[in-house]
Amino acid sequence: MKLYHFPLSGHAHRAALFLSLAGVEHELIEVDLAAGAHKQPEFLALNAFGEVPVLDDDGTVIADSLAILVYVARKVGPSHWLPSDPADEARVQRWLSVAAGKIAYGACAARLITVFGAPFRAEEVIGRAHATLAVMEQTLEGQRWIAGTAQPTIADVALYSYVERAPEGNVDLSGYPSVRAWLRQIESLPGFVPFQRTRAGLEA
Repeated sequence: MKLYHFPLSGHAHRAALFLSLAGVEHELIEVDLAAGAHKQPEFLALNAFGEVPVLDDDGTVIADSLAILVYVARKVGPSHWLPSDPADEARVQRWLSVAAGKIAYGACAARLITVFGAPFRAEEVIGRAHATLAVMEQTLEGQRWIAGTAQPTIADVALYSYVERAPEGNVDLSGYPSVRAWLRQIESLPGFVPFQRTRAGLEA
């Protein structure tokens, strides 16, 4: 498998992280976003939205980080990453939706301000990030993994990158001990690969 990625993209990191956690042999191909490589015809043929990551599995092309997680989990397994039990799968899907919505427009957006100069309102997106973290903290107080399963799922992978790097967007994690413990659990999994750090926000 080939993964087109950018090292500072949390979306790309979650895909690369899962490929590694799942033990999938893959090649990382860096897309030069600063040079506009993601807007060139060759890349747009892979993803018409011009976004990373994109997975090419011997001609089967999957765009979007969460779609990549689902594809790899279903194709490679082991099955605990995306359970087949309807209730467990629904809980995983709920947190994938959080990753695509509340995380993207909270912790992710806050980091985009400090790392990439995005024109979001800091107070608004940081507040949204803390609202989401409060729910995650409450959820994780009573269980080890975010979807309430006995083993980690792609929901944990989907949330990890932007939560772990939230301080780069001036989102303080010190008030969320259960979230921080959950981050360390993910980091202890075999095959874990870290998300590249920047000196921004609270980490400047």
